[in-house]
Parts: sequence; C-alpha cells; structure tokens
Amino acid sequence: MNTEITVKSEKIFEGKIVNLRVDTVELQNQKYAKREIVDHKDAACILAVINDRIILVRQYRKAVEDFIYELPAGILNIAEEPQEGALRELKEETGYKAGKIKLIYEFYTSPGFSNEKVYLFEASDLVFEGTDFDEDECIETIEVNMDEARKMLETGRITDSKTIIGLLHWIYS
Repeated sequence: MNTEITVKSEKIFEGKIVNLRVDTVELQNQKYAKREIVDHKDAACILAVINDRIILVRQYRKAVEDFIYELPAGILNIAEEPQEGALRELKEETGYKAGKIKLIYEFYTSPGFSNEKVYLFEASDLVFEGTDFDEDECIETIEVNMDEARKMLETGRITDSKTIIGLLHWIYS
C-alpha cells in the first residue's frame, strides 16, 4: 500500500468556497514531497426528469470565461445533508420541487488536487413552484429530450463533468 503521511500542513488561503493548503508528505520510500490541496465544500447535483426531458441550466462561469450548460447544482450549506441540498438547489435554480429523489452517484471532481465531492441525484415527480435564485446567479433553464442531450454531448456543447456523468447515466441506463 502506497500511502503518504502528512508531516506539515500550511494554510495559504481561506475563502468562502475553497481553502488552499500546502502539505508536506513523507512518501513510502522515506522521501518528502509537497502537495497543493484545494479544500472545497461538497456539492449536490440534480438530474431532474420531467416525462422524457431533463432540465439544464445555462450560466456564465468566470473560471472558464464562457456560458455553459449544466445540470442544476450547488454547494452544500454547513451541516446540510446532500439530499436536502439537492432539493434546495433544484428549487432555487429551476423552480421545481421534487416528489421523488434518489442518489445515483458520489464522486470526486478532481482528486489529484481537490477533495470536492459531488452527490448526484435523480429527481422526478416535479411540480413547478417558482425560482429563488441566489443574488449572484443569472440562470437560464432549458428542457432537452434524450436525443437533444445526446447531440449536445457528441458535439461538445456539454463540457461540465458532473453534467456529462448525469447525462450518460440517463441516456445509457
């Protein structure tokens, strides 16, 4: 088993969503290495199914300087259970309340440098109640059927990893 033992940890930055630290680790061969770690809050993502369609949100993402299509998602609040966060995000971003929700996958987004975990849920029996965007969100929602979703994947219009995982699950399960 190849483990790394942390011998020193230095906080570099503390933010609202992420913290950055540099860990010094001892390797199995008694050598030392530095690891830059992004501590990221966990998130919930929702594959919201309405009949034969799913809901995508389109929003500008500063990190990639572009508008992208994504499944509704968001960071979990402190002490918030993933399912509770998924239901809250679905309502805030799309205006829908789910009658049924089930966990599909849990995954790390980029474990080489971040501990962010995403909980991907499938939601159904949706009832529209009205959106409740966060004050810094400008979101457009669209509904797409399976063929449209497949085309968006094939042509590279979907570039977000959690959305790719959710759509592949929906299309191929």
